[in-house]
Amino acid sequence: MTATSAVAEPDLIAQREGSAGIIRLNRPKAINAVTLEMFRHIEKALDGFEADAAISLILLEGAGERGLCAGGDIRALYESSKVGGDLGKILWREEYILNARIAKFPKPYVSFMDGIVMGGGVGLSAHSSHRVVTDRTRLAMPEVGLGFFPDVGGTFLLARAPGEIGTYFGLTGQPMNGPDAVHAGFADAVVPSAKLAELRDALTRVRSGASAADVKTLIDGFTTGETSGPVAAQQAQIDRWFAHDRMQDIIAALQRDGSELAQATLKTLGEKSPRGMVVTLRLLRLARLASSLEECLVREYRAALEVFRSDDFREGVRAAVIDKDRKPKWSPPGIEDVSEAMIAPYFAEIGADELVFDRTK
Repeated sequence: MTATSAVAEPDLIAQREGSAGIIRLNRPKAINAVTLEMFRHIEKALDGFEADAAISLILLEGAGERGLCAGGDIRALYESSKVGGDLGKILWREEYILNARIAKFPKPYVSFMDGIVMGGGVGLSAHSSHRVVTDRTRLAMPEVGLGFFPDVGGTFLLARAPGEIGTYFGLTGQPMNGPDAVHAGFADAVVPSAKLAELRDALTRVRSGASAADVKTLIDGFTTGETSGPVAAQQAQIDRWFAHDRMQDIIAALQRDGSELAQATLKTLGEKSPRGMVVTLRLLRLARLASSLEECLVREYRAALEVFRSDDFREGVRAAVIDKDRKPKWSPPGIEDVSEAMIAPYFAEIGADELVFDRTK
């Protein structure tokens, strides 16, 4: 077969290998950024794997060497937002429902969170029952830099991280390495990337009907045992700076501290959307009181629809993805200019458009 006549591989590969149902994100040139159609294919694959008694576990992986997934198809969302389209409403609804399903999937669901794992990739992996990171993992939720907030259940996960580590990661968008992802509650085990192929082979040979405990025991045989990284080592300072419920107070706490880390953190926050930071902080504080992932996803969906209509989202994507000048002009430009009237619509109930998790509806 000639190169010109070769059939391109699909963006999502779902297949059985031994006793494992494999889900492979297959857009390596885009670091496996996920599209609406990919979410739909994953949903369909899970239907089949759940019903197949020969499938003992699910394994999520990413094609290529760069990472599991760099997030969602931000460019498509940007184009739809510009013309008042409805891609955000449709995509986030289906994505968030899928995130909730993964969290409650009845069979062990293993995620290989190797390399870059961001945004939508976190939603597909960090809610699974067995979350494997490596020495190459760079996990981040950098959405505030796009005029957005950590979604896909990110507020639920971040709010449950020790101390204020989740507040720090959610507002700064700084990446976690593998051990810090374990410390923050986004992962369960660090496995050397050189051992992933061996672990993968072992997972495809798990006995029929293997329990979650059986799968954990298997994975534990490959782990390094690391449970905290460089950011966790700064926990005491981070807890002091980010313990506040207002962005103005967090900024003031950082300004009072002359340390190099405090000043670097201030600089990072200064690059983010002021409105996005205020919305994120409130979502994180509300998530601490939430009784379930679904409750947080409902709140995130309401806020996401408002983001989709905002100039900040389009400006953030323009600066980071479209023009790549890294010079967004936020509206409003400063924390002190973010009023309660601006924020209220992000937290309002949305009637008939509310997110529903009953798959029969």
